[in-house]
Amino acid sequence: MPASKIHRTMYNIAADDLAAMRDFYGTLFELDIIYESDWYIVMVPSDGPRFELGIISRSSEVTPEIARRSFGGGYLTFVVDDVLIAFERAEAMGADVLEPPTDMFYGQRRMLLRDPVGTLLDISSPVPVATA
Repeated sequence: MPASKIHRTMYNIAADDLAAMRDFYGTLFELDIIYESDWYIVMVPSDGPRFELGIISRSSEVTPEIARRSFGGGYLTFVVDDVLIAFERAEAMGADVLEPPTDMFYGQRRMLLRDPVGTLLDISSPVPVATA
C-alpha cells in the first residue's frame, strides 16, 4: 500500500500570548497571516516554499494535553537569504539572541535565538565553504 499523500506541513508552537508570538515571527520573517482566531494563527512566507507556522493557545481544548505543559526536544530551523538581516531584526526587536551569526564549517552562517516562549531557533544562510 502506498503512503498517504502529504497536503500540508506545519509546525505548531503552543503559546499563552498568541499576539506576541504573531508579532515576533511576523516581524522577524515578514510572514503573512492566512488564518487568525482567538485560539489559533497560521502564518506563511509571502513567497517561496509553502511552510506553515501555527501558533496555538496552550489552553485550547484542541491543543494536545502534553503540549499544554512544557515540553521540548527539538529546534526550528529557518534557512534564509541573509542571516545578517534576520540578526539585525532580532536585535532591534530585543530578541533573546543566544549566538550571533557565525560561519560554520559546513557552508552555513548560523545564529541561534529563542522565541518568546523559549523555542530554540536556528536561522542560517549559505556562505561559500573555505577551501584550503
